[in-house]
Amino acid sequence: QVQLMESGGGLMQPGGSLRLSCTPSGSIFDINSMGWYRQAPGTQRGLVALISSGGVTNYADAVKGRFTISRDNAKNTVYLQMNSLKLEDTAVYYCWGTVAGNDYWGQGTQVTVTG
Repeated sequence: QVQLMESGGGLMQPGGSLRLSCTPSGSIFDINSMGWYRQAPGTQRGLVALISSGGVTNYADAVKGRFTISRDNAKNTVYLQMNSLKLEDTAVYYCWGTVAGNDYWGQGTQVTVTG
């Protein structure tokens, strides 16, 4: 079964940067939109950023100007460059992709911002 595999999470100080990557574990073709969601303890999972197959992006207000989503269509890989990290960015980050109306999710990667 195809899964999306995230990597790049970890521990960082406020103001630092991390880069998340997400790639399919098996054969998957023509992923349409891809994106990142996050869930902090005691909260619901929420959108961080989306990118269409054509490169159109959409960001949550909380990360605009600090995070950048990009993708490599040849590799079906999506990235999230996170700069100027804040304490409130601490969460589990989940990769998401959609193919022919079916949603795929990653297992999540922990990002912890702590001073």
